Amino acid sequence: MKEIVVVSGKGGTGKTSIVAAFSRVAGRKLAMGDCDVDASNLAILVPGEDDDEEPFHAGSRARIDVNACTGCARCETACRYGAIEVVDGLARVHDLKCEGCRACSVVCDEDAISFAENRAGTLFRRPTPRGPLIHAALGVAQDNSGKLVARVREVTREAAQAAGLDLAMFDGPPGIGCPVHAAVGGASLLVIVTEPSISGVHDLGRILELARHFELDAAVLVNKAGLHPEAERDIEDVCEKSGVRIVGRIPFDERVPAALARGETPLAVEGISRSVEAAWGEIEKLLGSDTAT
Repeated sequence: MKEIVVVSGKGGTGKTSIVAAFSRVAGRKLAMGDCDVDASNLAILVPGEDDDEEPFHAGSRARIDVNACTGCARCETACRYGAIEVVDGLARVHDLKCEGCRACSVVCDEDAISFAENRAGTLFRRPTPRGPLIHAALGVAQDNSGKLVARVREVTREAAQAAGLDLAMFDGPPGIGCPVHAAVGGASLLVIVTEPSISGVHDLGRILELARHFELDAAVLVNKAGLHPEAERDIEDVCEKSGVRIVGRIPFDERVPAALARGETPLAVEGISRSVEAAWGEIEKLLGSDTAT
């Protein structure tokens, strides 16, 4: 099975809208996974109803046995995160501060502290006419998003295999951090979405370095093309020096944000579909070859 991961060195380049548009012009069913679990938006542009959800657990949180607690405050002193406070003679845990380090339980002579599994988010499964969509939401003030990203990829692969599909496409997280590492490992092709701006050029260089580090084939898609010609030439220079192909350019159009606000893809804007279809055609060519150069 081929896996496309759509990424960007920065947020706001248009990854999600492009993934949704690609799913419409692909001409076949494919499995889709939204790996941007900190701000999961692909489900907004891929209509359907979730038919299943799965709790995601990561880490643990301290729990106080009020019948055993003597209010000695040793746990409060030991906690370096300020997660435990003794109030009215009893220790209380602030879940959003607790890191599950267990220092409090080490100093508790009364064995009044235990640890419970922490629910860090939720994974959703959605059947759609274009293929299964797997998306997830990380809980408020939760970490370990890399683990949730890995679970989204795993379930998306399972959904593709169950449906007999040979292609999966993932909307990756922005940046180059841990969630991105979890999203790109083993990908057949990275499609790097960039925009013609100073920050876009800079962060394109960072994500290309990441692709080289993981020895992944990559291609670049310029979104909002024509907005800043000088920056666009800089993008061309970066790609030429890196030996990476630009597979397409989607023109800047002020009507696109309005379409997205209505829950529509950029294809709803006249003139955009031709650019999206051309870019997808180039991506399919790269998927059919041994290397993306």
